[in-house]
Amino acid sequence: MGRGEEKNKNGDKLPQSNAQSQLQSDDLPEIVKKLRAQTPARLLAGRSGAAYRTNTQLELREAHAAARDAVRAELNLLTDLGEDFVKKWDLFEVSSQAANKDEYLLRPDLGRHLSDASRAEINRRCTTGRDLQVVIGDGLSVTAVAVQIPPLLPLLSEGARTRGWTVGSIVVIRHCRVGILNEIGELLRPAVAVLLIGERPGLATAESLSAYMAYRPKVSDTDANRNLISNIHLRGVGTEYAAQRILNLAELMMKTRESGYQLREELPAKVAPTRLP
Repeated sequence: MGRGEEKNKNGDKLPQSNAQSQLQSDDLPEIVKKLRAQTPARLLAGRSGAAYRTNTQLELREAHAAARDAVRAELNLLTDLGEDFVKKWDLFEVSSQAANKDEYLLRPDLGRHLSDASRAEINRRCTTGRDLQVVIGDGLSVTAVAVQIPPLLPLLSEGARTRGWTVGSIVVIRHCRVGILNEIGELLRPAVAVLLIGERPGLATAESLSAYMAYRPKVSDTDANRNLISNIHLRGVGTEYAAQRILNLAELMMKTRESGYQLREELPAKVAPTRLP
């Protein structure tokens, strides 16, 4: 059977529309190529009868499996980030009140609070009152943390150093939810706190990271008091551009002494996008 041909149960080749034939060929219309290049969404994938083609079905199953793995995986600093990276950045791990991944998924409230032992460890190892405090959380995608943190963290550190900021010891929180940023603010009292956390994966990618930011976060804060830079991944916001945005937004927070919905992010000039193979 030729490429893209469909047959019925009797083995007869089914007719195809001109549009379907075009979509199956390598010589796609230029407008289709440009449209697909702008998004990881499966646009104009074609069909077999009322269903997706076999290749599309298999791709969707693979993406779904990757998403499930990203959510269910347990963070391991040495294997996910590498021993050299952990040593270089002196990363140390603490945990929320969720004792395991199942409890974390079923009880989001526990993921918003540090365990007593973790609070004591942070108090022991961290210095309070820094300009910038970076926190890494596994969130709903360990895959995102493993892929995005190694290139992003050095860019943030270098940019902060260039601006003359003091930077706190980097904390890694297992079974972490966004609300834990409030407790970090109360414990360490930084000017700006940044939580780099794995996003809920979808069928487009399981490697997407978010940066939640707040000026002097406190226990009473809600989402309205935070700013978000999301979709940090290869086909979304690249790591270099994400670092620029995080640093610029942190600088704006320090200048205005506020964060949240009322703060307007001033986007930097965009760097050239990474070309995919």
